[in-house]
Amino acid sequence: MTAYRAALIIDPDWMAERLRLARALYGPAPKRVLGTVWWYSTSSLLVAPPLEALLHTGRAVDPALDAVTLQIHPDGRLVDAHSSRLFDGDATALGTAMGDALAAAVASVSSACGAGERALWAIAADSIANRALWAGQAVDDVDGALTLVGAVADGIGPALPRPRFERYRERLVVRRVSCCLIDKATGLDKCASCPNQHPDERARRILAALP
Repeated sequence: MTAYRAALIIDPDWMAERLRLARALYGPAPKRVLGTVWWYSTSSLLVAPPLEALLHTGRAVDPALDAVTLQIHPDGRLVDAHSSRLFDGDATALGTAMGDALAAAVASVSSACGAGERALWAIAADSIANRALWAGQAVDDVDGALTLVGAVADGIGPALPRPRFERYRERLVVRRVSCCLIDKATGLDKCASCPNQHPDERARRILAALP
């Protein structure tokens, strides 16, 4: 693995290399598709450290791009991320700081691959919802996770689509507002939770995937 500063996301040359590696992984998909798939993984890793730290320990870490380090496989796959400093502020302030980091990253990814910023923000919303929910489930505090998501979304503001959740049987899941486009890159089926399918089919597939 190689460590990269997350601030490199705003470097056009670095982003061009990310897309080149994505093409080696996924083949001749359009740049918009490759960039969207890359952002789907990257945004999840970017938002994870502060959300997980706050729910696991009661103290968040800084989401700023210059504080975050990405661990990346030589083939371009993102593996992990961590922040080098603690964050001083409440959950809404954390959202404001996270929003600043995401805004810079979204603008850069959009410029590099041609994906619309609105679509990339939707992916970030789902990443926040999923990471917070998983962390809340891990510490048996789903209510705390939902409260955190609301405060973070308030702090980020209107650029972020409001994260949504729904219940299947006894299981709470994210009601996604974004599509990762992995089916366009690989030719495989859409994700079970993809919003770009009939709601009845989506519900059937989610229920089938639940343990």
